[in-house]
Amino acid sequence: MSRLPNPVELTILWIGLGLARLGLIDRARAIKTTELAWPRVLTGIARMSKNAVDVAMVGVAVGTTGVAGVGFASPFWGFAFAVGGGVAGGTIAMVSQRYGAEAWGELGRAVRSSTLLVVLLTVPLSVTFWLLPEVLVSVLTSNEAAIDQGATYLQIVGLGIPFAGLNLVGSRILVGTDDAYTAMQLRGGGAIVNIALNAIFIFGLGWGVAGAALGTVLSNIVVVGAFALGLTLGRLPVVGAFPVQISPWGTWADPEMVRDLVKIGTPVGLRNLVWVVAEFPMLGILDIFGENTVAGWVIARRIWGVMNAPGWGFGLAASSLVGQALGQNDEREAEAYGRDIIRYSVATYIVSALLVALFAEQIVVLFAEDPTSPEIPIARNLVYAASFAVVFQGVASASAGPLDASGDTRITFLSQFLGMFCVSIPLAYLGAAGLTIPAISLPLGFTFGGLTIPALGLWGLYLAYVAETAVPAAINYWRFQTDKWKSISEEYRPDAAVADD
Repeated sequence: MSRLPNPVELTILWIGLGLARLGLIDRARAIKTTELAWPRVLTGIARMSKNAVDVAMVGVAVGTTGVAGVGFASPFWGFAFAVGGGVAGGTIAMVSQRYGAEAWGELGRAVRSSTLLVVLLTVPLSVTFWLLPEVLVSVLTSNEAAIDQGATYLQIVGLGIPFAGLNLVGSRILVGTDDAYTAMQLRGGGAIVNIALNAIFIFGLGWGVAGAALGTVLSNIVVVGAFALGLTLGRLPVVGAFPVQISPWGTWADPEMVRDLVKIGTPVGLRNLVWVVAEFPMLGILDIFGENTVAGWVIARRIWGVMNAPGWGFGLAASSLVGQALGQNDEREAEAYGRDIIRYSVATYIVSALLVALFAEQIVVLFAEDPTSPEIPIARNLVYAASFAVVFQGVASASAGPLDASGDTRITFLSQFLGMFCVSIPLAYLGAAGLTIPAISLPLGFTFGGLTIPALGLWGLYLAYVAETAVPAAINYWRFQTDKWKSISEEYRPDAAVADD
């Protein structure tokens, strides 16, 4: 079915073809990468927009307390999402390699095992959130009104956690089989359904945060139903044909497949969890700066989320295309795709970062009640820092793609952990409070310590932004350069591919 190109697709393709003309990447690989990357980029933008609209609706209908309650419940939803995302990370590695090798029987077992695993891991979380919502939310705040709102939201939205996990798995199945466009249609459609249901439940029925939570649950159920029906039948009305058809009849608990999914997916889940856990100490540090800095940081992070959308597209494109090449035992093509996509990703990030930096002042003002608000200059400068740092994210995300495809996922988790907790957060703390190490007298007249580092101010936050991306970029790219990931992938390649050696 023909369709008109869109601005996101055209912009990404224009960058890729420009790099190809300069001889920096292969033209055919640029076109193939664009086909897989742009739908995921657009999906990411839609998701960020949907989240913003959700919070805006709650704010209008319920007020500040409702927004705070949703905010306190969000880290727990993020934790559950990390679990589903971990399984999905294993899914795209196993599926893409088997799709490349045309090992259809193993591909079906990988899909069914992924489905079973994500259900087994997420249902206990749903039960916990249903039974103990007040206890969990009260860990983060003593505000009784916010606890009440947050617990209501968490209890209901927790019912959708298994469906959110299955949603991620379904998306990775399609991306791993060369069809990011259909995944975008289904997940983008789900975002629209979510907004429509929220409007009905929050404003039409007056259900407040409960309505927002219910809208999220039902929209995830709709999308999962579409994925399940399309994969089972091989097509969907209006959407069209799916790249693969998966029979529901067959082995669901394949021990070897589940073991590989857990081994690959666990570091991916932990890597996703780093972002969630880091919110807690970072918010505490920002509170030392004062509420203007907190507000400026929140504004900058929202803009950062949109700026980071290309990384999702190029990372998944790399996972799919490199995984398919590995499934065919074509390590040279896998490496070539990895190198080209890293260069392509960095160039795209540079273009987007320049545009955001150029219009930083105008963009930041859109998030403030008054253009003269004191958080505006703080947010603007943080956006400048983010625009510089986000280029390193292009390296980190694209380099992680080949590693994820090969099953070499531990390094990408460690790189994100080191960057965030060992460098970024300490730099933010130095910005807020500085550091004093008292002098300690040691035997033989030696003295240790006696060092004082004055508070770096906002420069601590600027450097924290850079460390958050530069450290993972350096480590992930180093690992890609070692070629160790190629040998690791041999453990996870389909039997059909190994037999071809």
